[in-house]
Amino acid sequence: MVKNYEEGLLTEQNSLSEALHINSKNPVISVTGAGGKTTLIRTMAEEYRKRKIPVIVTTSTHMLAEDRPWFLTEPSEEKAVQILKAEGMVWAGLPAEHGKIKALPQKFLDRLLTLGYPVLIEADGAKKLPMKVPADHEPVILPETTHVLCVYGLDAVGRPLSEVCFRTGTAAEILDMKTTDPVKERDLAKLAFDCRGGRKGVLPYMEYRVILNKADNTKREQTAYRICRLAEAQGHTGITVLARGNSNQ
Repeated sequence: MVKNYEEGLLTEQNSLSEALHINSKNPVISVTGAGGKTTLIRTMAEEYRKRKIPVIVTTSTHMLAEDRPWFLTEPSEEKAVQILKAEGMVWAGLPAEHGKIKALPQKFLDRLLTLGYPVLIEADGAKKLPMKVPADHEPVILPETTHVLCVYGLDAVGRPLSEVCFRTGTAAEILDMKTTDPVKERDLAKLAFDCRGGRKGVLPYMEYRVILNKADNTKREQTAYRICRLAEAQGHTGITVLARGNSNQ
């Protein structure tokens, strides 16, 4: 399930690509925020591949490496092009600890950007928690970025902030609440569009969209709807709602 909040309603979309309104031929999309980023990127990459559009996936921080033929762990443009031709996508990064890959050398990334394909970048970490407040050095949004997608989990609502948020203390300051207080819909709506929260590091030329994931049942979809209404009342638009089948990690 993929829905957009438009004109006061949650409207079903045919695909994630359609929901995001990304019309440029070779966007550079940085995905930030809470748990769910890798699965969101995987869904987007698969949609590009089904449309016969080669896509490049990488990270500006760290992401999990997988034993898949489309993973590349060395800065070889020749191999990247070969994988793109054979697999329709390449996931590129340098080897890192704990089975992860890390950011590519800038010169190699620049070469990949010149290929003219969509680029998806995991640009943040959250230890799989449904809420996140970035540290001073986060998120790592590259200046080449054209679109920023910031992920939040609807399963945070109703639970104590201390249980669901990465960097709880900072979040409590921004939201003017105690760490033991339950997260309310208004808290998610505020954090998602705060320049110390979801919008941190987003430059004026970058398009920004909030992703509310784990809308797994009617109750959570209603929660998402109320968050959208609260955000709209604050003058914010651009929210996509996903069920777990689209983004769940």
